[in-house]
Amino acid sequence: MSEKTTALVTGANKGIGYEIAAGLGALGWRVGVGARDEQRRDDAVAKLRAAGVDAFGVPLDVTDDASVAAAAALVEEREGRLDVLVNNAGITGGVPQTPTTVAPATIREAVETNVIGVVRVTNAFLPLLRRSPSPRVVQMSSSVGSLTLQSTPGNDTGPISAAYSPSKTFLNAVVVQYAKELAGTNILMNAACPGYVATDLNGFRGTRTPEQGAQVAIQLATLPDDGPTGGFFDDSGPVPW
Repeated sequence: MSEKTTALVTGANKGIGYEIAAGLGALGWRVGVGARDEQRRDDAVAKLRAAGVDAFGVPLDVTDDASVAAAAALVEEREGRLDVLVNNAGITGGVPQTPTTVAPATIREAVETNVIGVVRVTNAFLPLLRRSPSPRVVQMSSSVGSLTLQSTPGNDTGPISAAYSPSKTFLNAVVVQYAKELAGTNILMNAACPGYVATDLNGFRGTRTPEQGAQVAIQLATLPDDGPTGGFFDDSGPVPW
């Protein structure tokens, strides 16, 4: 079993995921780069290694049972355990997303990746996380999933969305249920909002850099043993539900 702290970041070939991997690697951790696209995954691993990160590639499609099972088997064979899982992979879904015009398939696709994919990956890796002395799970969410912020008059939470935003609300609710089930264990799981980050997810319209967006995940991945669980945070503190 590896003596190093090992993390897996899904969707780590670019954007926020890549910067999370870089930040955790800078701590001296071994980092698995989870991604579907082989070339982008290999390029990200090479770039991270050139920067001094102990990175390795993990073929991973969060929407596919066999792919996720194979990824868990690979990490088990290579590392023996997993210390930190960051579920970063996500999609916005197609347009339009106004409730009166959205296609049910658009909602289904967003939920499949942003919620069911997260559950699929989390459950596949929980046996390896249980072998860690201080396991942490970070579920990358968004403040657009906050019902409080969405329903507060005058708050600008972006465009009306009947797929992406509700998928993050759904994810937040799942995090609460996980935390209730895992109460009494040493697994700390929290939802994280990176802020409005310029990535291809939003056509690079965001006002924060991917490196800034990664900070909250790094904070939650390195929580002390008495840290919070079942919460929703950005890098300035708790986000209202």
